[in-house]
Amino acid sequence: MSNSSSLNEFLLLAFADTRELQLLHFSLFLGIYLAALMGNGLIITAVACNHRLHNPMYFFLLNLSFLDLGTISTTVPKSMANSLMDTRAISYSGCAAQIFFFFFFISAEYYLLTVMAYDRFVAICRPLHYGTLMGSRACVQMAAAAWASGFLYALLHTANTFSIPLCQGNTVDQFFCEIPQILKPSCSDVYLSEVGLLAVSACLAFGCFVFIVLSYVQIFTAVLRIPSEQGRHKAFSTCIPHLAVVSLFVCTGIFAYVKPPSLSSPALDLVVTVLYSVVPPTMNPLIYSMRNKELQDTVRKLIHLLVFQHQ
Repeated sequence: MSNSSSLNEFLLLAFADTRELQLLHFSLFLGIYLAALMGNGLIITAVACNHRLHNPMYFFLLNLSFLDLGTISTTVPKSMANSLMDTRAISYSGCAAQIFFFFFFISAEYYLLTVMAYDRFVAICRPLHYGTLMGSRACVQMAAAAWASGFLYALLHTANTFSIPLCQGNTVDQFFCEIPQILKPSCSDVYLSEVGLLAVSACLAFGCFVFIVLSYVQIFTAVLRIPSEQGRHKAFSTCIPHLAVVSLFVCTGIFAYVKPPSLSSPALDLVVTVLYSVVPPTMNPLIYSMRNKELQDTVRKLIHLLVFQHQ
């Protein structure tokens, strides 16, 4: 029987066995990672440089882009490196760091998306009180609360997970370290505390989800009452991207963790995990820029400036 304190490394799930497929996986993940870096980097730069975008909605979008960069940078580079070097190994401390940072960024992002739903609710349903409720100090406090909550949850879950003895080897059936996969080789009679923490986290996540849904029910009810078509279009253009990001985030996450065991297989689990951990950070910048003319114009100017300076 091996204990977690005696482990030096974990073995991650490989995407492929042949060298050609490993290099293909490396190339695909490199392309996705570069797209995420470029998309989120452009949004961060656009919001920081354009004073017209210095308002609560874009402030939260700035934070979302930082969280997306953190999420994808926690998992994808290590997977790429393993494929390039034809190995499955990740150190014990590296696995703990991956779990901590992934849980930190992913939970902070979910809380931030909840705050962003509140921002849209106040902007559309309580416009006269928007300046009071969503002042700069309040926005900083809400964003800080999202980051701090993610940090505390990640610290709690990581410490609890790695205090559990591992009785069934060191193989992780996923391309990065995540809590459910670490619990599988744990002793069945001692991991119930972490399962309990995950259940509490699920209840909190469900509470946030209900808040988001109720906010958007009221938002759409208010939008449909707007008499002018231009006003409705403007309101929808600020809400639809956020709703699309929330839907992508929640749907892929729920399917990853709540799907019935009968649907579970290594290949399907791998695909679903890529969908909820890699796709949202890459797609979010595109989703937010599709219906946002101010953001599109700023990004276009930035790209033109970069190309012009390069020439």
